[in-house]
Amino acid sequence: MTDQAASAFLRRWRPGPLLPARDARDGALAFVIAVLCFFACLTALGTLAGDRAARGWTAQLQDSATVLVRPTGGESADGAAARAAETLAGVKGVGEVQALTRDKAMALLQPWIGKDALPEDLPIPRLVAVELDKLHPASAQDLDRALKAQGIDATVDDHSVWIGDILRAGALVRLAALGLFVLTAAAAAAMIAFAASAALAARHEIVEVLHMSGAEDRFIAALVQRRFALLSAGAGLFAAAVAAMIGAAARVLGGDGGLTPILPIAWSDLLVLPLCPLAAALVAVVAARDAAMRLLKEMA
Repeated sequence: MTDQAASAFLRRWRPGPLLPARDARDGALAFVIAVLCFFACLTALGTLAGDRAARGWTAQLQDSATVLVRPTGGESADGAAARAAETLAGVKGVGEVQALTRDKAMALLQPWIGKDALPEDLPIPRLVAVELDKLHPASAQDLDRALKAQGIDATVDDHSVWIGDILRAGALVRLAALGLFVLTAAAAAAMIAFAASAALAARHEIVEVLHMSGAEDRFIAALVQRRFALLSAGAGLFAAAVAAMIGAAARVLGGDGGLTPILPIAWSDLLVLPLCPLAAALVAVVAARDAAMRLLKEMA
């Protein structure tokens, strides 16, 4: 007998197919899978938005530098800052240069020290904001040499430390997202494997008859994996639809900044969500087939 004969037997079997179209336990399993898929979708959206924000911050820092100017001799702080700005403006690879006033420098300190804790006679070094050429930016060494050549006591910060921190944070976020995806897939696979094993064990007699009819294990396992793949794909599709509505609402309400300026969700991020039902079905196929094949070997 062949698999075709076993298939014909299933169609003639009065109580129903190997796995009925509906089961009382399917609702609970579909709900749990949908929740896991929903969390995976939110993780994907958050990871894409966070990576975009990190790349934006990195680009802004790479195209700028900050110079801390200290007055020397009888020179005033504002005069030293103005002289430093004039010197830096002539350096190749430098775009716009702006010397910050004392009020702006104090405004930068207020969030850290407090407005009332800043005495009026506090000696505050002046800052010079430097915008670099995007195509051929000047290096921190170029800026430092130009300042020293004019006898200006200053420290150049090219934001390399901040850029390194942002890059490490971005890599950590991506690694954490990958870990969450793996854990989510593992949890879904474990539940599907348990459900597939329980479904086959409850129909042990039908499996024995199929074996006597000549059905191979791969034929029976294919019936099981198809059933759970469809269930998981449906749950994943529902989760992706809900996540897409939330992402679209965040994009509309947040404007160009997405949900927040920190997490700028883009319309293109929603294109990753249709992969959710496909991934859920793939996990279900692998988990259900593995569980079914192992149980069928035990039944043989």
